Amino acid sequence: MSRPRAKLIDYFPGCPVEATLSFLDGKWKGVILHHLLEEGTLRFNELRRRIPAVTQRMLTKQLRELEEAGLVSRTVHAVVPPRVDYDLTPLGKTLEPVISALRLWGSEHVMCGDDQVSAVMPPQQKVRSAA
Repeated sequence: MSRPRAKLIDYFPGCPVEATLSFLDGKWKGVILHHLLEEGTLRFNELRRRIPAVTQRMLTKQLRELEEAGLVSRTVHAVVPPRVDYDLTPLGKTLEPVISALRLWGSEHVMCGDDQVSAVMPPQQKVRSAA
């Protein structure tokens, strides 16, 4: 598994946060995990349709890294044409609270539009003063 964060440092100073992020590090890993959590077992092309911006090569790479980390299982069916299914392992399913928290935060604090993504404070929330 490629670990860009590990290349920068010899240890994880924010451990266990930094160590956990190293497993999710990658542009599409969180999205892949989200879809597998929401929909269960998916074939490669089903994942590809759900993430239209990802290239086939990058999806393959990210899935291999998730498989190597023990978060995703890959099942090859001996049929013509070949069929490959991806599913979360029991370890991968333990990431559900993490992915759910990211989804909730994004729905409350992320504004998408005009080819821009920005974090915003929802109007109904008040900022607490540090007193």
